[in-house]
Amino acid sequence: IDLEVTGGVATLTMNRPDKHNAINLAMWQAFATLLPPLAADPLVDLLVIRGTPGGPFSAGADVGEFRELRSTPEPAAAYGEAVDAGEAAIARFPKPTIAMIEGFAIGGGSQVALACDLRLCAPDSQFGITPAKLGIVYPVASTARLVDIVGPAWASWILFTGDLIDAPTARRIGLVHEVCDDVVARTAELAGTLGSRAQVSLMGAKALIAKVSRGERTVDDEVRQHYHHSLHSPEYAEGVDAFLTKRAADFRAARG
Repeated sequence: IDLEVTGGVATLTMNRPDKHNAINLAMWQAFATLLPPLAADPLVDLLVIRGTPGGPFSAGADVGEFRELRSTPEPAAAYGEAVDAGEAAIARFPKPTIAMIEGFAIGGGSQVALACDLRLCAPDSQFGITPAKLGIVYPVASTARLVDIVGPAWASWILFTGDLIDAPTARRIGLVHEVCDDVVARTAELAGTLGSRAQVSLMGAKALIAKVSRGERTVDDEVRQHYHHSLHSPEYAEGVDAFLTKRAADFRAARG
């Protein structure tokens, strides 16, 4: 996995073109170790995850490792824990995340994309989640995320058949937000939009969306903390002043 931070955007690139960017154990572990420092970095506004230029996004988990790493229960459990930790690091990243998908996103590739907040894909992209072709039961957190995004009917179709879904179908069922003729340019544009917004608002919204998705709809201490942080943030002061003086807010400058 390659990491680059430019203009507030951290980009993680799955870079194994000779293996169609298949995700091996070391890459799952890298997600878990690379993302916490980025979350804490005040110079990082958002995260983009992609494959190598031109695609694919990822062919999925590196099945070539399975005979060695998933041959008996104990190493299989350790492998599963590493996958869960890597996926959770993406899903719990407190700042906005974008999956920029070129070409296919299969198995673990779809797993990574679905762990992101927003998903943009190229017209030729294809998606599939294929545990039924390997005799594997898909992890419960990943299954829940798939159901939350596309609903139980389409989750059943995707997991039962293991068939590939094209980009227009993915857009229609809500698996991706947009199908873009130039997904690289559109991702840069969207990243620019998110980077220009109040980070305190985006992080608060992400946390509250996660709570509501878990069925938690009460105003608890965590929610109050987000409200308090927003009210006392320099971004709030900048946003109000910009509105009253009829100018564009500069939240990056306000954050310092």
